[in-house]
Amino acid sequence: MARGRKGRPVDGWLVIDKPAGVTSSAVVNKARWALGARKAGHAGTLDPLATGVLAVAFGEATKTIPYVTDALKCYRFTLRWGIATDSDDAEGQVIAESPLRPDAAAIRAALPAFTGDIMQVPPRVSAVKVAGERAYDLARAGEAFELAARPLHVESFVLRATPDADHAEFELVCGKGGYVRAIARDLGRALGTHAHVTALRRLWAGPFELADAVPLALLDELAGSPELDARLLPLEAGLAELPELPCTAEGAARLRNGNPGMVIAADVGFGEEAWASFEGRAVAIGTYRAGMLHPTRVLRGD
Repeated sequence: MARGRKGRPVDGWLVIDKPAGVTSSAVVNKARWALGARKAGHAGTLDPLATGVLAVAFGEATKTIPYVTDALKCYRFTLRWGIATDSDDAEGQVIAESPLRPDAAAIRAALPAFTGDIMQVPPRVSAVKVAGERAYDLARAGEAFELAARPLHVESFVLRATPDADHAEFELVCGKGGYVRAIARDLGRALGTHAHVTALRRLWAGPFELADAVPLALLDELAGSPELDARLLPLEAGLAELPELPCTAEGAARLRNGNPGMVIAADVGFGEEAWASFEGRAVAIGTYRAGMLHPTRVLRGD
C-alpha cells in the first residue's frame, strides 16, 4: 500500500519577512511546519545575511514559482568601501584592503555602467554549479575555479545615502539571477577600491511586498491557527506578471484535462504566455493561440 503524504493540502503563498542569520530553506521548512502543509518552496533565495521578502509557495502555488523568480526584485543594501572579502559580504574573510574612499559624486557617476543589460560574474561563495559541484563548496575547500559571466538586467541602481566615508546605501531593482554582493564587488573595483555588502534587505519580489509579510518569529505563535491560514495569499497572486484570460465552464474542463480550451482574450498576442481563470480561480497556465489557451501547467486539477 502506498504511503499517504504527510500534511494537509494547502494552496497559496505566505510572504515571510526573513531575519538575518537563517537560510531560505530553514524559513521554508518553518513555514511548512506552521501551516502543516504537504508541499512548499520559495521564489528566490536570500543569503543568511539578508533580510526581507521571501515568498513561500504551498501546494499548487509551487507551479507558479518560476513567474515570481523571473520577476523584478528590489533590494536596499549597505556597502563598505575599502575592504574585499572572499564572499563579497561581511561574513567572509578579508582578502584585500584599500585606503581609497569614493565620494558621492564619483559613486553616482559610476552607476550608469551598472544599469540596463549587463554581464555579471557570480560570487565565488554562491550556489552556482561548476562541473556539478556548488561553487561555495569548492571555494570552502580551497579549490581553484573560474565562474563565467552571466547576463543580468538592472532596472535601476540609486545611491540613497553616504552616512560616512566608509559606507554607502543603495537601492537596486534587478531581474532574475542578480547577486547584490557581486554588484558591490564590481562597483568597488570600478571606483578603484574594494567593497563588500554589510547589510541587505529585499523590499519586494514581483507582486509580493513587505506589507504582505509575516515576521518569521510570529510563526511559532500562529502555528496551526486560523489566523495564519488567513495570512495566506491565493496562488493567483504569483501570476500577477502574466495576463489573465477568463474561460467558460467547458473551457475550464478541457484545460483541467490538459487539453486546449477556449478563452476570452483581450490584449494578448499569439504565442504569448497567459493564465486561464474560471470564476476567479486559476485553471491553467499556457500559451495563447487564436482564441485557445494551450496548457503547459494545469492548476488545481492534475
